[in-house]
Order: sequence, then C-alpha cells, then structure tokens
Amino acid sequence: MLNKELFYATIKPFETETDDDAFARLDKFAEMLIETNKSFNLTAIKEPDDVTVKHFADCLAIFKYVNIPENARIIDVGTGAGFPGLVLKLCRPDINMTFLDSTKKKLGFIENVLNECGVKGETLHMRAEEAAQLSKYREQFDFATARAVAALPVLSEYCLPFVKQGGSFISMKSAESDEEMKDAKKAIGILGGKINDDIVFDLVENMPRRIIIIKKNSQTPTKYPRPSAQIAKKPLK
Repeated sequence: MLNKELFYATIKPFETETDDDAFARLDKFAEMLIETNKSFNLTAIKEPDDVTVKHFADCLAIFKYVNIPENARIIDVGTGAGFPGLVLKLCRPDINMTFLDSTKKKLGFIENVLNECGVKGETLHMRAEEAAQLSKYREQFDFATARAVAALPVLSEYCLPFVKQGGSFISMKSAESDEEMKDAKKAIGILGGKINDDIVFDLVENMPRRIIIIKKNSQTPTKYPRPSAQIAKKPLK
C-alpha cells in the first residue's frame, strides 16, 4: 500500500530511523486505513502516494524536530484515524501512547491496527475537556500531540492541561498559520506554556508544513480546560 521508495526518500531529510519491521507495521496501518475507509470515513486522502507523503511521512517529521526519549508518555488529542499518534507508535513501539477521541468507532479502528501489528496502546473514549480534569490524565504526559484539530488558542486549552511541567505540546499546523500563532500567545501563557519553537519546513518540494512546540513551564490553572461550549464561544485571547 505505501510507496516504499517514496516513503524513504521523503523521510530521509528527517534522519528518522525506520527499519523494515517498522515499515511493515506502517504499511499494514495504511492498508487497513484504505480498506476501512470504504465503509467508514477516516480520510479524504486515498491515493497511495498521497497517503505515503501527506499522512505517514508528514507525521514522522516530529522525530526530527522533537527529542522524544525512550518510553516517553504521549497523548494524541483528537487522534481520529491515528495521525500522528499511531504513526509515531508503530515506528517507536517503546512510546507509551494514549489515543484520545470522542468517536468510539475511530478508536475501534486504532485498536484493530494495534492488534494486527502486535503493539500495545491505550485508547481513551472521552472528550478532551473531561479527560483533562481527571487526575489520572491531568499533567501526566511528557508530550501532547494534535494535528490540525482546531485553531491554536482552542487547541492549546484542550492539550496543555495534559502536559506535565517540563513537557511539551506538539502542534502540527499548516504553514499559513501566523495569525493563529499571534492569537494564541496570550492563551498559551495563561495555560502555563510558552512557544519554544516554530518550525516551517518543506515536506516535499512546494509542500510546506509547520510544527509548533509549546513548552509547559507552570501548572495549568484548575479551571482550564473549560466546557467545550465555552471554549468555542469565547476562546482564550
């Protein structure tokens, strides 16, 4: 399913170690993604080369720009079909990954892929604003990840409460998100974070991407995250 030659050519600049076993797991994920997508909408990207580059190689760019230690604990917020969390986990099974989504069917798909690949991971069927108020999850993770789920001020309120002090929230956004960045700075500060790095890079020629790394410097005030209706109606600014 994945175009192997294109995959390795695209990730080469990322200096990401991906052995044959990891590729086989990612390929199985891609195959199951396209097959399941016939009956349940998981992705609008269906062509093998597009899936290879825009989904799989794209997610692995994280490893170039973020040092993720062995056995790191990560929560992938609004994971959907598993991007970036499932790609990271299948490439690095040592990562302790929690897949969070409010749609049970999507988590069922992720569980099927994990089982097929013989890899363990936690799926969490909850809304982010509810899970982040539970002591089991609040400020318990080295990293939170999210890939274009919402505008950055909103996304930060959903994600930063999961991150422990000294950890980071990794946001994957489009390259044209300068306005979002400006809007989010105050919100990120209120939530205990600070933009540590803002990287714009070409995934392939003429395909710019952006990874924003937000460091968690202090505890998130207990009133955050607010209920989703409040977050949507009045984003932090």
